[in-house]
Amino acid sequence: MRLTKLSLIAVMLIGSSALALENTKISGTAGLFYGTQDSDAANAPDLFSKDSAYTNYFAHLDVTSDLTNGVSAGIGAQIITTLGVEHNLVNSVFSNAHTAGSSNGASFGNGLQVDSAMWIDELWIAGSAYDTTLKIGRQALDTPFAFTESWGVDKNTFEAAVIINQSIPNTTLIATTIGKSNGSADDRTSARESITGSGNLNNLSLTAAGYVAADGEFNTFGNQGTYAFGFLNNSIESLTVQGWYYDMVQLAEAYWLQADVNVDGIMVGFQYMNTDLDRGAELGDITNTNTNTIAGSTEDTTAWSAMLGYEMKDVATFKIAFSDVDEDGTLAVANTATGSIATVGGQSKLYTEMWWNYGRVSAVGSESFSITAEGSVSDVDLLLGYYNADIEAGSATVNLLRGFSSIELTEVTLVASKSFGPLDTSLAIIYADLEDNTTPANDVKTTDFQVYLTYNF
Repeated sequence: MRLTKLSLIAVMLIGSSALALENTKISGTAGLFYGTQDSDAANAPDLFSKDSAYTNYFAHLDVTSDLTNGVSAGIGAQIITTLGVEHNLVNSVFSNAHTAGSSNGASFGNGLQVDSAMWIDELWIAGSAYDTTLKIGRQALDTPFAFTESWGVDKNTFEAAVIINQSIPNTTLIATTIGKSNGSADDRTSARESITGSGNLNNLSLTAAGYVAADGEFNTFGNQGTYAFGFLNNSIESLTVQGWYYDMVQLAEAYWLQADVNVDGIMVGFQYMNTDLDRGAELGDITNTNTNTIAGSTEDTTAWSAMLGYEMKDVATFKIAFSDVDEDGTLAVANTATGSIATVGGQSKLYTEMWWNYGRVSAVGSESFSITAEGSVSDVDLLLGYYNADIEAGSATVNLLRGFSSIELTEVTLVASKSFGPLDTSLAIIYADLEDNTTPANDVKTTDFQVYLTYNF
């Protein structure tokens, strides 16, 4: 009997139909993201040229079903591809989930081809009883120091067990153990076939939004996993308070406190957080090259952020925010699943986080502020944001690991978005001015033009 090999997506669809599960839902997205950059750096390529452009095609499919009363399950898959345009239309990609291999005649990254990637990003089962829900498996998370990012063409997820309890009125209690992650910070994959250079596409500087590990592969989260505990309370209707504690085994301890108020359109928020890196923590290739552990003593990093905003109903929402990260600290205050010790490239939950240049406001020694306005004109959603991060020199250990001491980055972003039925479209223009206070010759100004097309089904 000859067996026919089915695609992963086909298996998901056939399996759902064959089991005749109740309340089965199938949804997903498919799309194209494209960007190109103008730069005043020496020998920078021209705008809209192959060498200044980056792109990705993608598709994502989710299937969820009720198995029995109170028990549900879900599975999701992602695929990213360039369709081969890296050879003639672009010189970079959004996602680090691609791997690269040598190829005759290929021009990407000095003779490479980009391999498509496909993986299961969610595979979970959940049950609810007595105001408590338990969800086990591969899933998205949303906590301040470990969360799923989806601002590029893909999303990072976790292998975890999560318990949520709502027995206390107006209060949600959360406990989770996170064992594995496919975020870029936990990437253990190097580029294939002994090509020139080493490491994944992030290491080769060939990605624009590379926060997922190569091939979407899941590896141990941090050093030996993480335990996280949190609560959310809105006993006062206009006030939401949350607190989180993390035990990142043999890596760090951290906590995050936040309060947000919204009264008649006036918004006020405050965040306070602390990270304490364990001495001797193993941090991979960004640490002491001889011992593979952080050298010398470490200091706590404390940070805070405040936000003030006003929502003019049916007109626009305006916000101003400020953040300060302790310059004497060691570990920054962003997503531990996607950023390095400096978290350049990792997103943060700080009020001041930039729209595109993630990681700067959360770095050790950063003082940042942002001013944003959002509204709608003729069914077109508009966002205008001004962001600034001034990163001072921190401790000697941090300066060594970060690779920079004192820099300032300013970002100005304009985004216009409109939906045409199931098709979401966005156009973004991002101006960035990087000033290197140590080496002025490294100053650079860039302008990115980006187009986002996403079809929802």
